[in-house]
Amino acid sequence: MMSTLPTPSADALAASRTLSELIAAEIAAADGWLPFSRYMELALYAPGLGYYAGGSRKFGGAGDFITAPEMTPLFARTVARQLAELLPHTAGTVYEFGAGTGVLAADLLTALDALGVPPARYCIVDLSAELIERQRQTLAERVPHWLDRVEWLTELPAELDGVVIGNEVLDAMPCELLHWNDSPLQRGVTVRDGAFAWEDRPISDAPLAELADTLLPPLPGYTTEISLANRGFIALLAERLTRGAILLFDYGFPRAEYYHPQRHMGTLIGHYRHHTVDDPFYLPGLMDLTCHVDFTLVAEAGIDAGLDLIGYTTQAQFLINAGLTDELATLDINDHASYLPTASAVQKLTNPAEMGELFKAIGFGRNVPIDWIGFTHGDRWHTL
Repeated sequence: MMSTLPTPSADALAASRTLSELIAAEIAAADGWLPFSRYMELALYAPGLGYYAGGSRKFGGAGDFITAPEMTPLFARTVARQLAELLPHTAGTVYEFGAGTGVLAADLLTALDALGVPPARYCIVDLSAELIERQRQTLAERVPHWLDRVEWLTELPAELDGVVIGNEVLDAMPCELLHWNDSPLQRGVTVRDGAFAWEDRPISDAPLAELADTLLPPLPGYTTEISLANRGFIALLAERLTRGAILLFDYGFPRAEYYHPQRHMGTLIGHYRHHTVDDPFYLPGLMDLTCHVDFTLVAEAGIDAGLDLIGYTTQAQFLINAGLTDELATLDINDHASYLPTASAVQKLTNPAEMGELFKAIGFGRNVPIDWIGFTHGDRWHTL
């Protein structure tokens, strides 16, 4: 399998080796073992070397994956319809997490302006200097007249009053790995014979142990993930949100599906140049690592923090509710060069066999109306 993957450049290989040495040194300093969440954090976010902190191309046809906003501007134009309903009930700020190349920001600013509800501010929260620079370039090229309303933040403001949006943010947060024998063990990373290897240890983290005890399929050999980072992220947003909404899109399941006995190998996967890779130790820093989202955990975190759970549904249902087909109908069907690729992208976004069913939308609110167009039909909150 590995021999069929694209060969990285010499510079990329050198950067990956440097990151591997950094991780190995941290393992040695930590009694020869790191929880997988820490390995994943370093592999993705180590300054200058991690996947999201380095210089590798991540998005689009030349990258490792294509996100919904990259596929068609109709994604942003449809989401903008929902934001346009919510922003007037807030101070008018959009906070985007994980803004990628800046395409979603540019398209949302354009669409919100067309709807007559331009945001007072558009704040992008990102830690990657490389991605921030790409976002600046994208916005300068596509919406230069809105640059004076765009801000880049490296940490969360003390108070949030507006709409928080994130597309494929939760899946990129470091997860904990659990492995069952007679009882759940925490799966971590060690160095054996000069290479990274798995090693299981008893769970020492009380919140992780408490969550592990709530899971039903403790079958011998069962491996899965728990994202304490997802729970902490939602709790932090709730703590700072004085008024507004949180709208997140990602791939995942409710808990009963996530921890089904048949999903005994978990959901952790690597993405490298449009290939999926099962080995999370392959080329650290050059490969994306991701796990699916437990939306029950996300919903519980929001409710426990005092947020209103507005709705939970598939991405396809949300987009159709919010007017995706209306947006498609505005295009010239006779302009084949433009219409056919857009129609194909819409099909991928909504087809249950592609992104339509696996990807979900979840919304939370505080001191804003609870009737959102995106959850008008097909709300699945009862499955959480």
